[in-house]
Amino acid sequence: MPNVIVVGAQWGDEGKAKVVDLLAEHADVVVRCQGGCNAGHTVKHAGETYKFHLIPSGLLYGNKTCVIGPGTVIDPDVLLGEMADLQKRGISMDGLHISHRAHVTLPFHRELDGAVEQLRQKAENDTGKNACGGQIGTTKKGIGPTYMDKVGRFGVRLVDILEPTEPLSARLQQILDFRGDTMQAQGVTPPSLDDLLAHCQRVAKELKPYITDTTPLLYKVAKQGKQLLFEGAQGTLLDVDHGTYPFVTSSNATAGGACTGSGVGPTKMDHTIGVMKAYTTRVGEGPFPTELTDSVGQHLQTVGAEFGTTTGRTRRCGWFDGVMAHYSVMVNGLDSVALTKLDVLDGLDEIKLCTGYTLPNGDVIEGFPATVRQLASVTPVYDTMPGWPGEKTEGVLTWDGLPTNAKAFVERLEALMQCPVSMVSVGPERTATITRQPLVAGMAVATGEPLQPVTC
Repeated sequence: MPNVIVVGAQWGDEGKAKVVDLLAEHADVVVRCQGGCNAGHTVKHAGETYKFHLIPSGLLYGNKTCVIGPGTVIDPDVLLGEMADLQKRGISMDGLHISHRAHVTLPFHRELDGAVEQLRQKAENDTGKNACGGQIGTTKKGIGPTYMDKVGRFGVRLVDILEPTEPLSARLQQILDFRGDTMQAQGVTPPSLDDLLAHCQRVAKELKPYITDTTPLLYKVAKQGKQLLFEGAQGTLLDVDHGTYPFVTSSNATAGGACTGSGVGPTKMDHTIGVMKAYTTRVGEGPFPTELTDSVGQHLQTVGAEFGTTTGRTRRCGWFDGVMAHYSVMVNGLDSVALTKLDVLDGLDEIKLCTGYTLPNGDVIEGFPATVRQLASVTPVYDTMPGWPGEKTEGVLTWDGLPTNAKAFVERLEALMQCPVSMVSVGPERTATITRQPLVAGMAVATGEPLQPVTC
């Protein structure tokens, strides 16, 4: 298998974990590159359901090396809880390696996250909701404040909490001196130095066996020709640089984040897969051009079980957005797309695809808007395609076995995205996947015509 990057190509929750799980069997190393415990990756494996937040889902395969890279932020208590839960279920942690350069989410980061969101809510007004100043819809896991401290250059890394008491204590005191007034202004009581020091030393002791310099580890295995699989979190439209700012996460969730967040250079990357649902979902605030609030939206939400793994929040649902999809193809350099939840569209008489946006004055906009104000003002232009009522994609294991209209739908998506669909998921189980472009020798290939590249 080539070295593969798997990224979400919508607003997250696209089904990345299933695709990673499918490919992880053939990889030697699985690497988590960015984000924190705000991620929620659900995998159905051997009849059981596993929910991952920080640990790469490749750990389900006992012979895999799994790496949490320096681009992630680690909440030690969440990580230790996740490790303990997996160990109770018979999953070994022997293959887990955590970068000593990864930053630490401290208890006050979680408090700040909630406090800042409350302040945003208080300041929100009619025009601010879809612009700066309104609620972001954060998970309140402390991810944003942790990345803020990282970029502000007064964060704490795992290597720092392994330091002896004196230098660690001095480092923490500097942070409290710098952060104290800000915390109080935002309604958060600063922790005492003793409590913060005790917390850091406790989690350092428990995590020490897993903390290492992952850069030479990954360099070595890449040089040996072993296969690396890079597991992204969140999604392209949540990327801090390329997403629907300010309703974004605090890290680079696009394919480029796999390099910066792992320490593996771009020359080692061979194939980038973008994961997309056959429709669109979004959690939290922000504009959503194709959102459906009618019975069809209810169908997608109910049949698709659209509830967040991390927050439990209901996901907003809408038609597939081809403008967004093509934008994701461009900013990620996607080689192919894994299309998930095609089976959720079973039973619909007709299916709409967004092929463009028009502005309030009727002008057709080119590209994906950079401001949420403009994105909130657009009207989607739709193509309407016939569904396949009376037929099912669920349980179908070959391309030829899919309903004719379902195949036409996938091919229309390819033309909109200008990118081939290499996998089609028709159910939650890993076996419910049609492989149209095998990345691994021996992977099942769907019967029918070979997949042809789509010309951009």
